[in-house]
Amino acid sequence: MTQFRPGPLNLITDVSGLKVGHATDEHAGSGVTALLCDGFWAAAADPRGGGPGTRETDTLSAENLNARAHAIVLAGGSVYGLAAADGAVTALAGQGRGLRLRPGSPPIPIVPAAVLHDLGNPGDKNWGDDPPYRRLGAAAVAAAAEDFALGSVGAGRGAMAGLAKGGIGSASLDLGGGLMAGALVAANPIGSTYMADGRTFWAWPFEIDGEFGGARPAADIIAAVDPVPDASRLSQFGRLAPGANTTLGVVAVNADLTPAECKRIAIMAQDGFARAIRPIHTPFDGDIVFALAAGRVAVGEGPERTVAIARLGAAAADCMARAVARAIHAAASTA
Repeated sequence: MTQFRPGPLNLITDVSGLKVGHATDEHAGSGVTALLCDGFWAAAADPRGGGPGTRETDTLSAENLNARAHAIVLAGGSVYGLAAADGAVTALAGQGRGLRLRPGSPPIPIVPAAVLHDLGNPGDKNWGDDPPYRRLGAAAVAAAAEDFALGSVGAGRGAMAGLAKGGIGSASLDLGGGLMAGALVAANPIGSTYMADGRTFWAWPFEIDGEFGGARPAADIIAAVDPVPDASRLSQFGRLAPGANTTLGVVAVNADLTPAECKRIAIMAQDGFARAIRPIHTPFDGDIVFALAAGRVAVGEGPERTVAIARLGAAAADCMARAVARAIHAAASTA
């Protein structure tokens, strides 16, 4: 049986052409994470949570003219965080990146975005008429690099996972034959990433080389426990309201996929959330997965192509599960 391995960084940026930047406002206890493509990549979005907060996801519908993206922005701040995409758009345009519909017109970067709710978590949110997110969006673009931090940074700064610290996670998988898949997540679910022992991640079967601590469940541990314990404590944090949580994810592959095929990858990658978080896609969450394809590696046609898409989607789901656990592990390590 083939044993797949992570890419060199074990980050989504192992998919060549991607960079990730964080901007964190420690005073506000929130932040922004920007994922930049080196071109105009085929893209799709698949929202599943009961209270999503998004921008330009309709642009990514396969029937539309430009179901592609120059960047994806993930942000804290709930509805205020959507302004991060404005800052990212301005910064990218300043670099000359974006569509040009006529000579001499400004570039038009296509930057879909999604936000998570961290307004009830520690940090000063009394920003009046000047929320920090537009500034943070531009700063995240400026900070973009192939190597980047995990844990309580960027869009994951104010995140929680149940009652544990949430954060930013990422993982990759080299499928051989030149194919690479990766995932990036800002984990802020109402559900827990831990089994009943409070130390073993639900995603433990997918761990590679102890990347999130190596804990394993005892033989007698069972899954039939209350998946939303401590509801009263969650209520104190204002989390028992529609959209008051949310896990945001991006998966990327280097294959030559169409936007419609990216949608299938995003749908399959949602299973990574289900493997790592219990429960997921609740009325309290605004979960969404974006998918991107670089178009660098041909995957054939007919049955050969269909098999390749299935393999890439399965790999994306595994990467997503690992990224979620890596987010919580890194956040706990830096607490």
